[in-house]
Amino acid sequence: MEDKTYVDDIDRSVYDIKNEEKDVYRVKEGLTPEIVAQISREKKDPAWMELFRLQSLQIYNSMQAPDWGPSLEGLDMEHIVTYVRPNAHMSTKWSDVPEEIKDTFERLGIPKAERKSLAGVGAQYDSELVYHHVREEVAAQGVVYTDMESALKGEYASMVRKYFMKLVRPNDHKFAALHGAVWSGGSFVYVPPGISVTVPLQSYFRLNAPGAGQFEHTLIIVDEGADLHFIEGCSAPKYNVANLHAGCVELYVGKKARLRYSTIENWSKNMYNLNTKRAVVEEGGVIEWVSGSFGSHVSCLYPMSILKGKGSRAEFTGITFAGKGQCLDTGAKIVHQGENTSSFINTKSISKDGGTSTFRSSVVVAKDAKQSKAAVSCQSLMLDSFSRSDTIPAMDIRTPDADIGHEARIGRISEDAVFYLMSRGIGEEDARAMIVSGFAENVSKELPLEYAVEMNNLIQLEMKGSIG
Repeated sequence: MEDKTYVDDIDRSVYDIKNEEKDVYRVKEGLTPEIVAQISREKKDPAWMELFRLQSLQIYNSMQAPDWGPSLEGLDMEHIVTYVRPNAHMSTKWSDVPEEIKDTFERLGIPKAERKSLAGVGAQYDSELVYHHVREEVAAQGVVYTDMESALKGEYASMVRKYFMKLVRPNDHKFAALHGAVWSGGSFVYVPPGISVTVPLQSYFRLNAPGAGQFEHTLIIVDEGADLHFIEGCSAPKYNVANLHAGCVELYVGKKARLRYSTIENWSKNMYNLNTKRAVVEEGGVIEWVSGSFGSHVSCLYPMSILKGKGSRAEFTGITFAGKGQCLDTGAKIVHQGENTSSFINTKSISKDGGTSTFRSSVVVAKDAKQSKAAVSCQSLMLDSFSRSDTIPAMDIRTPDADIGHEARIGRISEDAVFYLMSRGIGEEDARAMIVSGFAENVSKELPLEYAVEMNNLIQLEMKGSIG
């Protein structure tokens, strides 16, 4: 197959696949105690989870929506369906997935990626997982990779109850409470002490139903001295009604353990992406975030790392691309609690055609986090004179024994660089796309090859028609 290198080779239709709605069950639009209880019954929740959902709904109803970020005026929960079960049961065999759903994931390249470069895959369609599989050699190491519902009711039920929504609590903000009330799907991962999973695991979330929400929950526990790379992929077709994504990711990184969490989000541009991600890191542990945010009408995404243990470390590397009609409000938060902890936030944002890209960072160094080091670097590239890029950093340093740095740069594409590339026979559109891809290189080089290619293709796609 010809490599998709230039704009003309890229076909957005692969992401805009729309399947006929053949769900077997869905709740009514809106959010009421009856709907939440109905979801709980359908999922055969244990009693404690049903109570948790209803308590989360009470918290949701008592809280105001945030008013400090992008406008959420177009999101009306009275017209969002919070649970849609597809006409499929979860299977460990790809051949058992219904043909239409299987075809969608085939066109997105998920089975191919699994065969080539993944140790396990979970595929979610609307509100439920339809496929989940882990390689035998990985399972033989004691690694647990399963869907959240199976973990909630199986042999790991006590572990799930111990950790579920303890890092991200329903009273953190309104959409965390919403997630606690209506969550569905997602993955549970446990890596035993000293085990290194040398090949990544991946979960892919596909929302097909218009006017619906997706609320998957990802819970990962990497025990002492263990190592894992987990990849999250997301996409949806475009509709003329609002869709909502309010998932939740909770990551527990043990003593001297390492977890890399990579995300390529390519939601459609009618999506409100209000995801919450958080990690806690014990002594000598490492959390690495790699994030690519494309698509969506509005995004509010600020992965948070709590450096609890002495000598723990966090790195966040991110890229956002905001085009016409998009407001991508992203960033990261680091909380230094232990001594001699270190963090580095390195982000790049691109805006064009009137898109708005906002970067927010928050670095908190507690009074006991002596000898801690933190650095923040954010760079913004605007491709025209009517797009917008804002940088909003915050520093809360409570000890004098810390080394803190911050830098921010905003610029435009160098016309000299464009001229140079054009003088070498490269068209103007491709020249600009090459420069933008180079700007984003620090993110793409951190991804496995297949996902770096996908990210670069998305950048090329977003650059189409950007001249002028």
